[in-house]
Amino acid sequence: MVEQGRRGRSCPIGYRYAAAALRSAAAFETETLYVVGGLYGNRYALETVLEAFGAERGECALLFNGDFHWFDSDSADFVRVNRGVLQHRAIRGNVETELASPSAAAGCGCGYPEWVGDAEVERSNRILERLRETALSLPAELALLAALPMFAVAQIGGVRVAAVHGDATSLAGWEFSQERLGTPAGLAAANAAFAAAAVRVFASSHTCLPVLQSFETASGPCAIVNNGAAGMPNFRATRYGLATRISVRPTRAAGAYGTRIGGLYVDALPLDFDAAAWAAHFLAHWPAGSDAHTSYFSRIADGPRYEPRQALRLSQPLRAAAQ
Repeated sequence: MVEQGRRGRSCPIGYRYAAAALRSAAAFETETLYVVGGLYGNRYALETVLEAFGAERGECALLFNGDFHWFDSDSADFVRVNRGVLQHRAIRGNVETELASPSAAAGCGCGYPEWVGDAEVERSNRILERLRETALSLPAELALLAALPMFAVAQIGGVRVAAVHGDATSLAGWEFSQERLGTPAGLAAANAAFAAAAVRVFASSHTCLPVLQSFETASGPCAIVNNGAAGMPNFRATRYGLATRISVRPTRAAGAYGTRIGGLYVDALPLDFDAAAWAAHFLAHWPAGSDAHTSYFSRIADGPRYEPRQALRLSQPLRAAAQ
């Protein structure tokens, strides 16, 4: 559970919504949807996403589901990322929310759970404060962020898909994290969210590590796909990010992993951005000893201690979730 009243761990009331709010009519229809979370200000990853998306055929949509800002403390980088993202559909993450409408008690707004250490939480709070200094000098960009919604629902091949930043009830929720989905209680809660929201697929990010969890529910196959981070490596000894692709057509991308939900292909797509250029750019703004370097550079250089086999979790039946 998220601890209340602690900066970086608390979850403001304004972050909350009922899962039933996702029952609203789909905002758009498409044949292929890219959902990109955790870009984290990586302009090289942004370029790679746009290139991959541009190669798609048929009716396509691209949606950024929050935390597209984070390491872009340079004003030129901030504007470049903001304008590149907002040419497409977007929802806000905790980073964009705390930049545009800060809450004194929220800190970075991450809603960190108990398994994240206090030192990491405090570093994230300070990263957000530094980023806010940049954002405050760009009021026109902040106004664009403030107007973004917290979630979006799409219709893809007749299937309802919800794009959220955190989970089914909170912008900064961790119920769709790989940690929570590794527990019976987490599986049961996630399973219930499909019926509450009247969707077959949830696409999320926020919790930094990817997971693709499928379910056999009373209404048929469903899935939660969390892309982890588009702008950082997601697996040990790798340098690429991940995006989510949901489509009526199979992907042609090498290295993707996924599943089928009804008539949809749900995949995690590798984003093979220029990792060397990104590392050099990161170090120019966040050198050794800085908060972002301490928290993130080992992951940027070598990936986290996480494997693809840990991310792909298929066919968890309803009865297993209740055990």
